[in-house]
Amino acid sequence: MISGSPIAPVVPEGHLARSEQPVLGLPNGMELRPWRLSDAEALVAAGLDPAIRQWNLLSVRTPEEARRRIERMHARRQAELSTIWAIARPGGGAAVGLIGCSDIDLQGGSAEIVYWILSAARGGGVVVEATQRVSRWALNDLGLHRLRLCHSVRNPASCRVAAKAGFSFEGTMRSALLHADGWHDQHLHALIRGDIGLRGDIGLVQVDV
Repeated sequence: MISGSPIAPVVPEGHLARSEQPVLGLPNGMELRPWRLSDAEALVAAGLDPAIRQWNLLSVRTPEEARRRIERMHARRQAELSTIWAIARPGGGAAVGLIGCSDIDLQGGSAEIVYWILSAARGGGVVVEATQRVSRWALNDLGLHRLRLCHSVRNPASCRVAAKAGFSFEGTMRSALLHADGWHDQHLHALIRGDIGLRGDIGLVQVDV
């Protein structure tokens, strides 16, 4: 609790760090699992993908750099700052994408959904299904109250992902993020805990993104 605040934390401090990161199944047969050092090549591939590099500001050039980034993912989870999964084929399959909650605020009960997916796995609804699954985990299991999903207004694919995953469009944040080609306005979408009950099981939405 913030010193002097009469409001208790939405999620108690230490709750995330003490819990084991779960493996989450997806309807299409893929799974979300913790990143492994052996996934370094997938991060390097993502760093070489122009679209991923553009919209995620991802710069990973070598396996060594990728392994340091994976170690940092686990350290940030222990610090309760983020929790990130690899989108992968089950049974120890290769990572084809990333999904997770970043900028976690347990006191205020919020986080930001972040993701990317390699080109070979695009087009089958994987990103939307992963966004829905992580959202249910964050709101129902972790106990957060509000999730946001932000993207450049020049990235319509992410706008479709947000809408199909059940996130409401809340507005445009002007000149909100600096990309390689300059400042971009960003769309802000959000999902709160009560939305899942109002809209039904968001995991049942049929998607093709």
